[in-house]
Amino acid sequence: MTTLYEAPPEAPHEAPHDGPVPALVEQFKGGLHAPICLTWEWTYACNLSCAHCLSSSGRRDPMELTTDEIKSVIRELQRMQVFYVNVGGGEPTVRPDFWELLDYAIAHQVGVKFSTNGLRLTPERAERLAATDYVDIQISLDGATREVNDAVRGPGSYDMAIRAMENLAAAGFADFKISVVMTRQNIPQLDDFAALADRFGAQLRLTRLRPSGRGADVWDELHPTDAQQRELYQWLVANGEKVLTGDSFFHLNALGSTPIPGLNLCGAGRVVCLIDPVGDVYACPFAIHDAFKAGNVRAPGGFDEVWRSSELFAQLRGEQSSGACTSCSAFDVCQGGCMAAKFFTGLPLDGPDPECVKGHGAAALAAVDRQDLPPQGKDHSHRTSPAPRPVSLGMPALRVARPDRFCDESPLAGVDGMDPR
Repeated sequence: MTTLYEAPPEAPHEAPHDGPVPALVEQFKGGLHAPICLTWEWTYACNLSCAHCLSSSGRRDPMELTTDEIKSVIRELQRMQVFYVNVGGGEPTVRPDFWELLDYAIAHQVGVKFSTNGLRLTPERAERLAATDYVDIQISLDGATREVNDAVRGPGSYDMAIRAMENLAAAGFADFKISVVMTRQNIPQLDDFAALADRFGAQLRLTRLRPSGRGADVWDELHPTDAQQRELYQWLVANGEKVLTGDSFFHLNALGSTPIPGLNLCGAGRVVCLIDPVGDVYACPFAIHDAFKAGNVRAPGGFDEVWRSSELFAQLRGEQSSGACTSCSAFDVCQGGCMAAKFFTGLPLDGPDPECVKGHGAAALAAVDRQDLPPQGKDHSHRTSPAPRPVSLGMPALRVARPDRFCDESPLAGVDGMDPR
């Protein structure tokens, strides 16, 4: 077994800052001492084959981190004062050691929010989780009806998710999240999703479809139309105080004078990053590709060394060129859009977002040779289970949050000023 590097007990402190303090977003552009929170996929194994899975999950990777290795990284995160991790996969609960690792993280002052399709959220598990501090749960659901959801996530997935929500609600687990990837098919269901969240005492979380993983194969037919982008923006402006967005939609701010709550900044390698099941560290959870790989936690120095010394992260924290976007009147609120969305649609990183609401992305895409698109990264899809096809029919207000729900809507929420074998 590979022994992970253990950092010294005393981590270096930041030097005191003299002079005026720059705006919060400007500080974040240069990176932080440690990520505010990070996404950590514990396995690629999954019981589903969602058409838009950003990590192309399905089969377990034989090189995934062991129980002891994950515990070592947890201790490292504790020393770095990374107080929240977003655990996903794959389906993380299929790891036989999932509940052991969850308890271990919490015991080491590292809170956990885990994403699940509901597979193993039995009434007993729901009661245990409801009695546990510093844990939050995110149930994935991509349709407010069985027809729309199961066309993307697979037959039976809607009923499984609803059953998990019923168990959580019955156990008294308040404010768990219903996580929805917005598609062309489910944008007409926004009010229905909100009603579903109210029904279970949950909170709705909307995220953007990215052309990453298997999502690249269905992006053309699933990503919202221009009219639906405007509909989504208007709905978020009207309902945003009750809805989390994870900073997914800052590119929509160019549609009006009322901004959508969020960081309005690509935090990749600056305040967030991803650790994948085999320990590779990527700048962005939506960009699992060698171009965005910064290192591996199994290497000397561990995660701390990757975060502090990666050449890729140093580049992302430096001055960034935004090309022609800087001359756009909406640049200050849009910031050029999503790095991953640009990369996987063949657009330059200093070019417009493919869903630019000013139309610049569509014009740029017209010139892209689709045969030259960057290949996707790792593929763990079920070889015998093709993904279901879609149906044919789309800085929060800074406040003090509960410590056990800290990293909900944004990396900045609450900051003040299977193994199936």
